[in-house]
Amino acid sequence: MKLAGAVVILGAALLLLTSGGDCGICPAIKEDVHLFLNGTSEEYVEYVIQYKDDPEILKNTEKIKQCVDSTLMEEDKAHANAFIMKASLLC
Repeated sequence: MKLAGAVVILGAALLLLTSGGDCGICPAIKEDVHLFLNGTSEEYVEYVIQYKDDPEILKNTEKIKQCVDSTLMEEDKAHANAFIMKASLLC
């Protein structure tokens, strides 16, 4: 797996650890991960702007999203999605 794929999975694991006592992923985090892996840069930035309307953060958000889109293959994204769903069910 590419470095970017590992970073996505690590980020997802961290989100799981901070998502609450039952290890379930709250709907906002599920939507965030879904848009991060499967949405367009514009969709993801529009989602993030709901939580943090800071021009620097939004600029970096778009750069990270574009990097993921240009680096991860569909197979990597599918593996990351599967990992997130399995991890949330195992707790």
